[in-house]
Amino acid sequence: MDVRVIAATNRDLQQLIEQGEFLEDLYYRLNVINIQLAPLRQRREDIDVLANIFLHKYSQEAKRPIGGIAEEALHCLREYDWPGNIRELENAIERAVVLGVDDEIGLDDLPDQVLAAGHAAEVSVKAGYHAALEECKRQLVRSALEQTAGNQTQAAEVLRLHRTYLSRLIKNLGLR
Repeated sequence: MDVRVIAATNRDLQQLIEQGEFLEDLYYRLNVINIQLAPLRQRREDIDVLANIFLHKYSQEAKRPIGGIAEEALHCLREYDWPGNIRELENAIERAVVLGVDDEIGLDDLPDQVLAAGHAAEVSVKAGYHAALEECKRQLVRSALEQTAGNQTQAAEVLRLHRTYLSRLIKNLGLR
């Protein structure tokens, strides 16, 4: 029997081997061809292309002819950090195709956390720099908390903040 295994991880396997949490032998069996890819948030130029590929795939599967993605929706897709990487983008597009009612994916078809990221980028500066910055922080923290079902430790990881700083931020922003 000829078997090929394709595996992916976002963990540092060398570090896990050193910590005794991953078998060195298994690593060398799997690590024949190693491809390093930056996370999607560092390759934002790929978001439009990938979103359209997934749109085509799922509109064919669902037998729903969808003409494209509205520019406002694309803006939100580009602004979101995609902690779940390409799989999360694919799931968001599949959801939009399956649940959408129009012949184009719009803002209403996107998950809340993606919308929040897009709106955070568009905060009005009419209120001034400090007020706009505070509103951006509020939206980011609220989105991370929604994404992690209120788990502050996980939300801090998503935002790449220390847990104690996030707690203070939640209190200062009046999000309790």
